[in-house]
Amino acid sequence: MRLSHDPKWVRANTVFPTFGTGRDVGLLGVPACETSLSPTSAHLTPDAIRRALARYSTFSATHDVDLRDLDLRDLGDVDSPDGTDGERRVASAVANARANHKLLIALGGDNSITYSVTAGLWPDLSKCGLITLDAHLDIRDGNSNGSPVWRMIQAGMRGRNIVQIGISDFANSREYFARAKDAGIHVIVRDELRHRPTADVMAEALEIAGGDQREIYVDLDVDVCDRFAAPACPASVPGGITADELRQVAYLAGADSRVRALDITEIDAATDTADQRTIRLGALLVLEASCGVASR
Repeated sequence: MRLSHDPKWVRANTVFPTFGTGRDVGLLGVPACETSLSPTSAHLTPDAIRRALARYSTFSATHDVDLRDLDLRDLGDVDSPDGTDGERRVASAVANARANHKLLIALGGDNSITYSVTAGLWPDLSKCGLITLDAHLDIRDGNSNGSPVWRMIQAGMRGRNIVQIGISDFANSREYFARAKDAGIHVIVRDELRHRPTADVMAEALEIAGGDQREIYVDLDVDVCDRFAAPACPASVPGGITADELRQVAYLAGADSRVRALDITEIDAATDTADQRTIRLGALLVLEASCGVASR
């Protein structure tokens, strides 16, 4: 579809050039999909989100921020990021991200990238904390999109530095909940979010994950949202959080200087609705997180 042109209504896709430093935000595609527990075409999603950015402007009236005033850069995609060799390519791609960008935004791809990107950013995972927005604990055995958090713990991340928000009923097992408890993970289930403001929950999570000025990685698994808002997430369930709540989380994560990287995962661009509501939400998460960086 051809979009209109108005020089006074700048489209958001134009503020992520493929050149420059990206001192404020670097955007990196990590199109992993091969180890997903549910069949997925999530490898199509980074480019779909980039295209969807053209649907939005660069200005946030709420925060009085125009993204044109930030230094942003599209770093392209990691080629073939699945498997052992792929994870090495991810590590190489992000090796200098903490030095070069205030915030790295990784576009998945499935949730396996949460491990590969984090491990590439922090060779010593005991030095960082993790916040996940997810319907699932992701502490299964093996190497898949269901295991990144468990792989991090096995690689040295401390469970007490992990907060998992939005965990859904009937989407996890008793055995894995016991594993999370034994590991010391702080779990905030979906029901608790019905009674607490999003900002309050995120403030708690940021203090737990980022205590003693630890740097933080934030995983935005979009299947934490209600299935109506995220129909292109294979494992989203009815009754998840709202799209607006996840947008708030993205902004609050971007606004905290301890958060050095954030991913957006589990969207299958090939299965979205005709109005592209899930992909468009993914694009808004990019913009909200970038807007947050402007407030640092």
